[in-house]
Amino acid sequence: MTGPAPRAARRVLGIDPGSQITGWGLLAGTAVEPRLIEAGLLRLGAGDFPQRLALLQERLAELVARLRPTVAAVESPFHGASARSALQLAHARGVILAVLAGAGVEVAEYTPATVKKAVTGSGRAGKRQVAAMVGRLLHGAPPGDSHDLSDALALALCHLASAGHRSAVARARER
Repeated sequence: MTGPAPRAARRVLGIDPGSQITGWGLLAGTAVEPRLIEAGLLRLGAGDFPQRLALLQERLAELVARLRPTVAAVESPFHGASARSALQLAHARGVILAVLAGAGVEVAEYTPATVKKAVTGSGRAGKRQVAAMVGRLLHGAPPGDSHDLSDALALALCHLASAGHRSAVARARER
């Protein structure tokens, strides 16, 4: 008697969208034992906005092709500080979602409060608290001191943490 086929290792790419800096982090493992594969920032500069979007598309496509994630966790829209910044963030998210879809990568979206709650236990945690817990969960400070980077890693951690819930829902649907 054979059991179910082993599942392919999940490679979760967390992406914190930005129109000037986009943070990213690739994790493997489980919520209990997450493993940092690689993380970094896509610095797009402060130049012409359409050119920054084109640069985001090019660099993210290269990154996805090199890292080969099985799923991406992306921050979902929220109310920005201003209408202009919220609109620019929406454009950057659109580029990110298009690149991921074009590469055949499954996308999961999480609100900032959901990510904060999954990582710290509080949906109202501050950036420093999130960064500190990301460091603890990954057995060391995330590389660098960027909140864009720790937010991206927090998104990937949130996705790993919700895996058990998604499995339970899938099993319930099969019954």
